[in-house]
Amino acid sequence: MTYVLESPLKVTPAARTARRKAVLHWIAVHTLGVAAALFFVLPFVFLFLTSLMSDQQALTRDLTPDSWEWGNYRRVFDTPGFLTWWKNTLLYAGLGTLLTVLSSVPVAYALAKFRFRGQRLALMLVISMMMLPPQVVIIPMYLFWAKQMDLSGSLWPLIIPMAFGDAFSIFLLRQFLLTVPNEYLDAAKVDGCGELRTLVRVVLPMAKPGIAAVALFQFFYAWNDYFGPQIYASENPAAWTLSYGLESFKGAHHTDWNLTMAATVLVMAPVILVFFFAQKAFVEGVTLTGVKG
Repeated sequence: MTYVLESPLKVTPAARTARRKAVLHWIAVHTLGVAAALFFVLPFVFLFLTSLMSDQQALTRDLTPDSWEWGNYRRVFDTPGFLTWWKNTLLYAGLGTLLTVLSSVPVAYALAKFRFRGQRLALMLVISMMMLPPQVVIIPMYLFWAKQMDLSGSLWPLIIPMAFGDAFSIFLLRQFLLTVPNEYLDAAKVDGCGELRTLVRVVLPMAKPGIAAVALFQFFYAWNDYFGPQIYASENPAAWTLSYGLESFKGAHHTDWNLTMAATVLVMAPVILVFFFAQKAFVEGVTLTGVKG
């Protein structure tokens, strides 16, 4: 009697069909991913290429520069006031972010881990402040900072309030701190740590992703803020930020699209670089804030 053994390498029709479907699914997903990436990237590529064109070519339909005019960026930096706008923006975004984090972390920690009378009311007030548009309170705030404090024509009316916390940052940090197990806090207190030391030595190292997310949100907001500098600093060109100064630059060079695009690239580049290097912590922090609460 002869036995015929089926080869283990033989692929059944069902397996071939499943493999074909998997390949087609992979191609479809990656094709959509590439198309979406091109949709978002191509405007930046067009912006960058236009910034390297000559004055005459920037007004044509050409997509690539005939000669790479890297000197356009030097011409932008040589514009009177541009470096001052950079300095003001770094002060506003950097100091504002630092003050926001320092003032929001203790409040978020108290709302997440303490139990006290009026806790729910305090949380509702924070949420209500998130839903309050800044345009609603801009008139009384302007009267206070400009008339009472005499700080108009500067960025301090925008920076000083950040030392008293930010509703969105407090809420986001509170949601993240809810994911920190209470057992770690209890163990620290058993070892003799007070609330402040527990916050500094235990909570802050575990909350780095959430703090990074809050810091990036605040930095991006301050870097791109146009409304605030327009209200408080418009009368003093020495206090303008990049977002507000760029509008003035565009008005002065409305026919020099190459210089306008070069200035726009210089304004956008720091934000893109910060997000590129910090995206892991940013995504992790935003993701974990919705795990519990």
